[in-house]
Amino acid sequence: MNLSYRFFLPVLACTGLLLAGCSPSGTPAPSAAQQQAQAKAAAAARNLDTYRQLLRIGNDQMAVTMGHDILSRFPDSAAAGEVQKTLPAIEKRYRENSEKQRLAALWLYQVSPMAGGTQSTATIYSSQPSGNDRVRLVLRRHTSWGLNVFLYGSGHGFVCRGNCTLMTHVDGKLRHIEAFAPPSGEPALMIRHGKAFIAMLTKARKITMDVTLRDHDKKEQLVYEVGGFVPAKWKELGKQHKK
Repeated sequence: MNLSYRFFLPVLACTGLLLAGCSPSGTPAPSAAQQQAQAKAAAAARNLDTYRQLLRIGNDQMAVTMGHDILSRFPDSAAAGEVQKTLPAIEKRYRENSEKQRLAALWLYQVSPMAGGTQSTATIYSSQPSGNDRVRLVLRRHTSWGLNVFLYGSGHGFVCRGNCTLMTHVDGKLRHIEAFAPPSGEPALMIRHGKAFIAMLTKARKITMDVTLRDHDKKEQLVYEVGGFVPAKWKELGKQHKK
């Protein structure tokens, strides 16, 4: 065997190994399926790290989204196993906090000048009816008029001759609420015993009131999701009359 042949023989042997799918060290190269599995595991690990970071900073919304993404894309991974241990509690907390925020956003609190005095109001619109047919439920403190609770809608107001009783359900329990129409003719209904009504509202989640509209004596059910009321945001004023 000449010198040049002996020199090239190892090179040819190594080339043959590479063509057969072997690394120079003799370890078999990963197959396409193995490479895909490794890439998938790495992606799951990266997403799990992001999920952990979201939990640390208290971003429940993004953590829930990332957690479901891990369970959907990598269902049999170690990352999915870890997520399954924490995600249900995080998702429950996120839903509860989202609902609290939604209910709180239904209320509007204002302090403004009104008829030679100052008024502080807490207002919520009916969830039903909605749109242009919504009816406001208003809690009002006024420096001269004292405390009032009333419904205020559009159109021609409500049917209420003298005193009337509104069939009202508070979290499913029937109550009878006394009311009267203001003599000014506004499309409103004034609630009697405002303090008692507010005390009831403060503990309630949903109030449903049956009214009759002057528009063709139409029967209407007003639904108020009052669970987000925050008494501290309804500002106290100076000395007021008691009602």
